[in-house]
Amino acid sequence: MAQSVSKTILVTGSSGLIGSEVCVYFGKRGFSVHGVDNNQRAVFFGSQGDTRWNQRRLAGLIKNFTHHELDVRDREGVLRLVAQLNPGVIVHAAAQPSHDRAAAIPFDDFDTNAVGTLNMLEAARRACPGTPFIHMSTNKVYGDRPNTIRLKERETRWDYDDPAYAQGIPESFSIDQSKHSLFGASKAASDVLVQEYGRYFGMPTCCLRGGCLTGPNHSGVELHGFLSYLVKCNVEGREYKVYGYKGKQVRDNIHSEDVAAFIHAFSQNPRCGEVYNLGGGRENSVSVLEAFKKAESLTGRPQKWAYVEQARAGDHICYISDLRKMKSHYPAWGVTKGLDDIFREIVESWKSRLPQTPLAA
Repeated sequence: MAQSVSKTILVTGSSGLIGSEVCVYFGKRGFSVHGVDNNQRAVFFGSQGDTRWNQRRLAGLIKNFTHHELDVRDREGVLRLVAQLNPGVIVHAAAQPSHDRAAAIPFDDFDTNAVGTLNMLEAARRACPGTPFIHMSTNKVYGDRPNTIRLKERETRWDYDDPAYAQGIPESFSIDQSKHSLFGASKAASDVLVQEYGRYFGMPTCCLRGGCLTGPNHSGVELHGFLSYLVKCNVEGREYKVYGYKGKQVRDNIHSEDVAAFIHAFSQNPRCGEVYNLGGGRENSVSVLEAFKKAESLTGRPQKWAYVEQARAGDHICYISDLRKMKSHYPAWGVTKGLDDIFREIVESWKSRLPQTPLAA
């Protein structure tokens, strides 16, 4: 049911890719935007993951923007802030986002992803239970189960060889009895919590199980941010490591603006305890090898890369999101940014942010 929401939005992870895009999107629509971020990405990934530049960009770009230096693991701080703001929309995008990093920091990973989400949900239940709560989940909640789908090998990519998945992977796909990585497990815990607060307490919540969410404002690093990091390596002339599957592993990519647009659509007409697979769909799918060619065509630089025979634990060979449920619930929404647009914007962004290195002779 459509509802009128107050013009205040609270966004966690506001200096990250999706959080910042949501802040700008809602700021343009007259919302007072409150961002929660403590630059934890720099702690997880080092200086290359630093997002302070994005925080400064938001402060200069959005008239009604307030930054809150708060860690979502700070339960009392979260409870206090949500009660104080009583926001009309909550978007929870703060997370430890890396498969590989999670294994080295299991407590930080689980406390951030699972406990941090519980803190946000309980704060919302106590202060504003009718407020739409949108949680950025991940397709990694499916673990490595997508790898059980029969595949066929093409010249530059793997693809599904089962007609049941011609449109991609639906929300009914099982998340059980598969290898997730510790990151996938902590995100699955948060995903189920968000569903439960929706179903048990009747709160308007949804989980967006994102594939490759991308765009020009991503601080891509090797352990997180596939396209952004790949393009960054090309622009810098740095070697990119390909982990297994012959470089033919496939991801569907969705621009952060299209993510923000769906979040807005849900906030206008929320449902309780919903789940959506959020990606670019088949038209925006690309393999690593195909991505190299696209980057090279835009920069004029050859892609340096090395092959590592060992695939990442729990990694997907081919993942394409089935968007039919999203489009049936919100028919006015659709993917507006194609793959060529996405690549062009990421290339332009890294060129503006990085010192240029000469092409090798």
